[in-house]
Amino acid sequence: MSLRDLDSFFHPKSIALVGASNRDGSVGAVLAQNLMTGGFEGPIMPVNPKYRSIGGVYAWPDIDSLPEAPELAVVATPADAVAGVIGELRAKGCKAACIITAGFGEGAADAEGRARRAAVLEAAGPMRLLGPNVLGLMMPETGINASFAHIAPPKGDLAFVSQSGAMLTSVLDWASGQGIGFSHLISLGDMIDVDFADLLNHLTRDTSVRAILLYIEAIGDARKFMSAARAAARTKPVVIIKAGRFAEGAKAATSHTGALAGADGVYDAAFRRAGMLRVYDMQELFDAVQTLSSSLRRLGIQGPRGEGGDRLAILTNGGGIGVLATDSLMQLGGRLAPLDEKTIQALDGVLPPTWSHGNPVDIIGDASGARYVAALDALLKDETSDAVLVINCPQAISNSREAAEAVIAALPGQHKPVLTNWLGDEAARAARKRFAEARIPTYNTAEEAVRAFMHVVRYGRNQAMLMQAPAADSLDGREPDRAAVRAIIDDALAEGRAWLSEVEAKNVLDAYSIPVARTYCARDAEEAYWIARGFKMGDLVAVKVLSRDITHKSDVGGVVLNLTTPEQVREATEQMLTRLHRDYPDAVIEGVSVQEMISRPGAHELIVGLNEDPQFGPVVLFGRGGKEVEVIGDTATGLPPLNDVLAEGLIEETAVYRLLKGFRDTPPSDLPAIRRALIRVGQLAIDFAEVKELDINPLIADADGVVALDARIRIAADDRPARERLAIRPYPRELEGEVSPRDGDPIRLRPVRPEDKDALMELVDRCDAEDIRFRFLHPMKRLPDQLAARLSQIDYAREMAFVALVHEDDPAEHIAGVVRLFADADLETAEYAILLRRDLKGKGLGYALMQRLIDYARGVGIGLLHGDVLSDNRPMLDLCADLGFEAREQADDPGVTRVSLDLDAAAGRTPAKLPAPADAE
Repeated sequence: MSLRDLDSFFHPKSIALVGASNRDGSVGAVLAQNLMTGGFEGPIMPVNPKYRSIGGVYAWPDIDSLPEAPELAVVATPADAVAGVIGELRAKGCKAACIITAGFGEGAADAEGRARRAAVLEAAGPMRLLGPNVLGLMMPETGINASFAHIAPPKGDLAFVSQSGAMLTSVLDWASGQGIGFSHLISLGDMIDVDFADLLNHLTRDTSVRAILLYIEAIGDARKFMSAARAAARTKPVVIIKAGRFAEGAKAATSHTGALAGADGVYDAAFRRAGMLRVYDMQELFDAVQTLSSSLRRLGIQGPRGEGGDRLAILTNGGGIGVLATDSLMQLGGRLAPLDEKTIQALDGVLPPTWSHGNPVDIIGDASGARYVAALDALLKDETSDAVLVINCPQAISNSREAAEAVIAALPGQHKPVLTNWLGDEAARAARKRFAEARIPTYNTAEEAVRAFMHVVRYGRNQAMLMQAPAADSLDGREPDRAAVRAIIDDALAEGRAWLSEVEAKNVLDAYSIPVARTYCARDAEEAYWIARGFKMGDLVAVKVLSRDITHKSDVGGVVLNLTTPEQVREATEQMLTRLHRDYPDAVIEGVSVQEMISRPGAHELIVGLNEDPQFGPVVLFGRGGKEVEVIGDTATGLPPLNDVLAEGLIEETAVYRLLKGFRDTPPSDLPAIRRALIRVGQLAIDFAEVKELDINPLIADADGVVALDARIRIAADDRPARERLAIRPYPRELEGEVSPRDGDPIRLRPVRPEDKDALMELVDRCDAEDIRFRFLHPMKRLPDQLAARLSQIDYAREMAFVALVHEDDPAEHIAGVVRLFADADLETAEYAILLRRDLKGKGLGYALMQRLIDYARGVGIGLLHGDVLSDNRPMLDLCADLGFEAREQADDPGVTRVSLDLDAAAGRTPAKLPAPADAE
């Protein structure tokens, strides 16, 4: 996640262009012209031995002859020469290079290109590389146009990062006609070094960037990307176009989950979990940016499951367009706001008797500005809606501009978001311009306006998912029998098997408290007979073939249902095995499973699955199950770890969710039981790296709960810690432990969890006002709810907070103190903070917590720990001195002292290192 030398791309003191040219139409000539006319104030040094000058600027024959080391180099030489050029630039002292040239293994069969790529990386050493195979980069604010784009971008506050140079120029051309400006335009190309995560980390810190736009084909390191994306999405809108939506990625899959958990669905899941918004074309991209940057973004803060926010009131002077807007809203999954009776009465008092008396609110074609305002005022007061869309159709008997001015004048001081759609061309152009000047979202069509509204709804739901950090107790206190699962996996691997038997798979589910139908293995018909005799009289029994070579049993007649006697079981087994041995002589058939059939009329057949994506690691699948699962295709994908909120969101992504909620005389299914199954399958992925694919199909669900009727699990040896496969770092249970204050008994210590929000607020309530000022550097009466949520729902990949827990009068845990660090993206430096309850100060707890934090920081490779301490906070300054921190007063802020600890130099001052991450037992 390195930020090292990225500033050299965006704020270089000097630029060299290696491969500059005077030949018309050449890349080197266009690069030279763009660089020299962009307004960059530093020296630009063309390099080419063929020319004495390029574009009127003196040209240097080689890199060694340059008068100074360029901070940034743009390289446009033939591919075979690039490695040598990079080596010379490194020797000269250059910090960063943008490689325009292609030919570095872009094709899978290009061995020669891959060799060039390796040579360039070796030559670069610590230099940062953008590309190769890029259009270049442009920063209008600093006058840098190090690209061969055909036009220069206008200044603005949008950053656009694209893997495709062609997409970048297309967006640039389109946006220029729309008057849209940029702070950054960056072509990533083959990402030999700098990738999306690096640039997200940089752009997150850049205050000139209002929103970040990404065009993605592939992301590289998934955990690195997710950590950077989540950090960026917490501070500003991130909008993505992802190419390759329909690429075939699961042709060789051997399970339903493997076939259904395609790459694009996994990307969707990752983008949602990171709090970003995905769109599908350029118009939608910029519409989304406009919308998310307006007052509409307030809709993004919804309940923990993203409830609400999707109820739209439509105000129009044309009934037909109101119907079209409603159709768009329904198609995109929004809701038409149900107007309450008070609102209806208010509208009756200000509208003609012929108004629509419902939503959409049709105020009739002759509506004046005054009528618009009266109706809008009633809708803004209605608590059943979350936003209002105001539509105007041009009419000969009313004035569109007058109506627009009236709406604009009515909106100051209103808190409910309003969107506008003034239809037409000449008649509406002036009105739309006035709305834009007033920073009121306005759109050319009602469909665009509704889509923009739903962008914000989706964005809000994704932001709610971003705030979810599943904690250790997501399993409802019922710990899995990991030892039993370990034994099953080890035995199967020792036998060289890639698939667990159905019985073994169900035993794994049972170990994770997922209800299963009773199932037993039989080697032959006689053994199946005796197993069936153990069932109660009247039980229905199913017999299924057991074979590692037969994937879908029902497709080959390997399932017989509704057997009622042991004799029927014996006969069915004998006939099945005889036929399968005859028809599939090469298949290894171990026998059959004899299973209790569970009759639940009206129950829904679901699928719950697990698959390992090559980029994002384990993913959890949910949807409608049964034999037709691939044909129906009603599934959704999520990234573990999961909790109740995330599992509910996964369920809600599917169409079957509407059936699970109940309909007509069918009661709702047990949704908490379904969520538990999803959470526990996700936990299995966290615990065991060997589990590669899992199918529970069907998992039947009704009001009485869930039961897994069939299960398949594919395994493979894997020496990696299971948690390292996950794109999102799960709760680090291995860091739980104790600290021993100087005065008192050991105190339990663990990483912070999302459910600690209220306890953190209570901790602040129990602290002195002076302690709060010392901690937050300003007075605060109470910890705001949103800040408490942010401090308890952290990204464990780059943040850590340890809470010290004590018991008081009741058995609930109370937080006695908290110590935390915020690491930079490089995990090289981190800022610390600490807060203790006032009645526990002076007992050595603060010293013990700081020692633990120093241990953790060193254990993850952080080199420098620092903090800003108010200069009158003598206890903290004394504690830092005892721990070996160096103190330095801040010249620009005399009231603050910067304390810092070089962890490498102070290696001998702290106790033992962190324990190694714990995996499954």
